[in-house]
Amino acid sequence: MLRRLYDWTLRMAEHPQALWVLALVSFVESSVFPIPPDVLMIPMILARPSRAWLIALVALVSSVLGGLLGYAIGALAFEQLGQPILESLGKTDSMAEFSTRFNDLGFWAVLTAGITPFPYKVITIMSGWTGMPLATFIATSILARGLRFFLVAGLLWKFGTPVRDFIEKRLGLVTIVFVVLLFAGFYLIKYV
Repeated sequence: MLRRLYDWTLRMAEHPQALWVLALVSFVESSVFPIPPDVLMIPMILARPSRAWLIALVALVSSVLGGLLGYAIGALAFEQLGQPILESLGKTDSMAEFSTRFNDLGFWAVLTAGITPFPYKVITIMSGWTGMPLATFIATSILARGLRFFLVAGLLWKFGTPVRDFIEKRLGLVTIVFVVLLFAGFYLIKYV
């Protein structure tokens, strides 16, 4: 099933309404869809490099809006389902502690999930579930998804097909190295 979704996503890159399809994929990927929008963005940008920035912008806006849906799902599902279940199990205190820890690191959690291949939908739902401040969630989502989509667009616009192979094979490693360097930079600024 996952392979069929992947193949469908690649076919949609050539569709006349590809930008709308990208908007839909980016939106639902932020809360439920298993295929990242990069799979659609890459062939779209390679086919029309002059539209790289527009394609990245559509992915960014749609992804952040979809992230808001994920946030709402987390906020609403927890209140309606999660909390009563946890109370019946006597786990309310441990969940409150988890919520506090998550929100203390919330900026970093959203940033990391927004840039790396870690499923962004998990963080969007957890952000709503734990009550992360909405402004923090939105600002971090814009930063993270903007970095991810505009970096991919820029590399493809500048270098074309050779970078496609590199991105598809090593995107996870590259983004993890980027995040580690980002954390190290903030650590040095704060403590040195």
